[in-house]
Amino acid sequence: MLRSRAARLTLLSVAIVLVVALVATVVAAFVVVRRPLPQVEGTLRVPGLQSPVTVTRDARGIPTITADSAADLFRAQGYVAAQDRFFEMDYRRHVVAGRLSELVGENEDALDADKVIRTFGWHRIAQQELEILEPATREALEAYAAGVNAYLDGKAPSQIAVEYTVLGLQVQIEAPEPWDAVDSLAWLKAMAWDLRGNYDDELGRARAFASVRDVAKVDQLFPPYPQALNAPILAEQDLTTATPAIATQPAPDLDDSALQSAVARAQQALEAVPHLMGDGEGVGSNSWVIGGDLTESGKPLLANDPHLGISAPGIWTQVGLRCATVGDACPYDVSGFSFAGFPGVVIGHNADLAWGLTNLGADVTDFFLERVDSTGEATMRGTETAPITTRTEVIKVNGGDDVHLDVRETVHGPIVSDVLDVDTVGDAPVEDGAFGRDYVVALAWTALAPGRTADAVLAMDTARDADDIARVGRLFDVPSQNIVFATRDGHIGYQAPGRVPLRNRVSGDVPSDGTWPRPGWDPAYDWQGYVDPEEMPRVQDPAEGFLVAANQAVTPAGVGPFLTKDWDYGYRAQRIRDVIEAQVVAGEKITAADVSALQGDERSPYADVLVPALLRLDIDDTFDDDGQELLRTWDHVASEDSAAAAYFAAVWSTLLELAFADDLPDGDSPNGGSRWLEVVRSLLDDPDSPWWDDRSTPGVVEGRDEVLTRAMVTARRELTQQLGRDAEDWRWGRLHVAAPEHPVLGGSSVPGLVRRLVNPEPIEVGGGSSIVDATAWDASAGYGVTAGPSMRMVVDLGDLDSSTWVTFTGSSGHPGSAHYTDQFGPWAAGETFPWPFSPAATAADAVDRLTLEP
Repeated sequence: MLRSRAARLTLLSVAIVLVVALVATVVAAFVVVRRPLPQVEGTLRVPGLQSPVTVTRDARGIPTITADSAADLFRAQGYVAAQDRFFEMDYRRHVVAGRLSELVGENEDALDADKVIRTFGWHRIAQQELEILEPATREALEAYAAGVNAYLDGKAPSQIAVEYTVLGLQVQIEAPEPWDAVDSLAWLKAMAWDLRGNYDDELGRARAFASVRDVAKVDQLFPPYPQALNAPILAEQDLTTATPAIATQPAPDLDDSALQSAVARAQQALEAVPHLMGDGEGVGSNSWVIGGDLTESGKPLLANDPHLGISAPGIWTQVGLRCATVGDACPYDVSGFSFAGFPGVVIGHNADLAWGLTNLGADVTDFFLERVDSTGEATMRGTETAPITTRTEVIKVNGGDDVHLDVRETVHGPIVSDVLDVDTVGDAPVEDGAFGRDYVVALAWTALAPGRTADAVLAMDTARDADDIARVGRLFDVPSQNIVFATRDGHIGYQAPGRVPLRNRVSGDVPSDGTWPRPGWDPAYDWQGYVDPEEMPRVQDPAEGFLVAANQAVTPAGVGPFLTKDWDYGYRAQRIRDVIEAQVVAGEKITAADVSALQGDERSPYADVLVPALLRLDIDDTFDDDGQELLRTWDHVASEDSAAAAYFAAVWSTLLELAFADDLPDGDSPNGGSRWLEVVRSLLDDPDSPWWDDRSTPGVVEGRDEVLTRAMVTARRELTQQLGRDAEDWRWGRLHVAAPEHPVLGGSSVPGLVRRLVNPEPIEVGGGSSIVDATAWDASAGYGVTAGPSMRMVVDLGDLDSSTWVTFTGSSGHPGSAHYTDQFGPWAAGETFPWPFSPAATAADAVDRLTLEP
């Protein structure tokens, strides 16, 4: 798949004078870096508080905030978040509002991102969203914003974050503007975008067709979910609702070159959007919940580790929020993971209930191919036309001229194919007028209408039982998530929330599935509303006694409402199920330590599928077969110190290149995710499939065994160059490195001294794609970690103070803080920390105490 330009290219090119400015003297550098660090002890006065608020921090700088009222609690949360991570918050709000150029100055990538996000209109939708939220939610958002602004009041940029000092050497940096409730809501749109479902697959089918010109061959690259091999989240006996089968939507006529051009331009525009949560292979999550009948304590256990992009600082911030007296007036007593810039706790537990989230992956986007009429101001709709509406956005550029952008929309959504000034598609020039006069591509996406996800977050924080979670499910519009939960009184359950489109029946009584771009000129393909929230899948206390939700199919085929066909293929989920079932069959009660250990499981399903086929082949040369010999005694565990895991990864990436890259468009080489594992698994039984043939060798037809053998030989020689001649000395971790980067100052064009300040030292890790320890890598781009467990938590409902947690880097966003990276090493080693919850336990664990006074 195409890689994100915004992920590849650095936003800034900082002059060498920066180094001189920062290292003129050791003392000056020390002052610059440490000046923004927050006060964490003593007393601070915060305007607007009604009563004193206590903020204790543990040894890792994680705050627990205790207040007398909800308003004071969220005001204090905003203040503390700004203390720790305001630059991250400010960067995000510039991105999600399409105002990145205001922050970083003249930069082509920043401007492209602004253009596309202004076209989406995230900030405009967030403004509309604020008006439909519950009054209590609006009050929480406004109190949070007031707390942020109380922290900012009177501070120079250099007092807030070292990043402003660095940026100020290149562009004019003013004092940050006040935070607004809409800034918090707009962040939810960025979260929804990165977790939006199958749009990559939808456009991927269209791009693949442009190359292979055969719908049946394209379908082989997107195989059905292997239900007989990997179980869905919910078993049929736990569900009662059945629906008819879903028809595969017929592919549109993509032979038209102008239409292909429009699709390609739409893809290039979407690639310009920065991914704040992560993108591509590996973005997903594990979660599971085990009922008390199967646990040592007799109470449920719940685990969650969302797999998102790796960045510095990490995506999550840990926090405890406690009302001094919990009641109707102040109902919060909750601890867990939140986002800097948003009130409440997104994943975690309160005194009665724990919950975890994983991406459901529902198909909530469709691309509509629009046929533009001769005026260029309307699109065809059956035998009539519908107008294209236009608005003008003004993008301000720090140090440069304003940019005016005309945003156009059809009845289906914003037109994304003509946002950027793209002159070529691939290597072929586009004829003048071929695009725009004939076809455009519009995006329909459920997040482009106001929703109530903010209500859902705060409702989750006070949920007590399955009925409360069902209410959350009716509010959690986007992104569509799997919710697993467990209660202190012994119940476990699952809820699928989300706003999911109802697609029209275009073939008899069977709805289409939205797997291909849709012909916008045919109203039969228009959405017909949304799935009734009451029909979304859910269960309490399933017969098996446990639930696993790891991005696989939610229900058995033909059961429940249609959600998508483009699931993760379930290998992670099935491995978790297998381990739990093995303990149950053995009569072993499951402990919190068992659950934590399973989060670090490194067994490779790729090896289980492919290694037997590799070992059946003969490699005559005694040097070339050294790698194959490693596989003969390998336990299929991709540990950091495994030589066989390193070799197998090289074989896998080489195999994908040999089998598929010659057939696919440039930039669409296989990323190696679970879909590709399922493709290869199916082709292993078809040794003469045309996919095995290398089209770059005319006159020679390769088969399966030749390609597998060549992949092993090529991998042996590649690793000899990278890791040395002796295969026994290879290590997976030398290739597979977690190297988080700062989103603004972490790229290669920034001077090394600054990069070393803001980028954590890279760490070698085990794990990999579709492995429970999901440190994903892109087989088309190298072995480095592209996404991973952004946090890990295990909640023990028998003793909440015995729960554990860890986040990816640390609690602080300040590179000069000891808490910027103090959890990164333990995270890489699979370690977690105690997670005290009760007032007595958090007080005993506190090392700093700050009082916020009115």
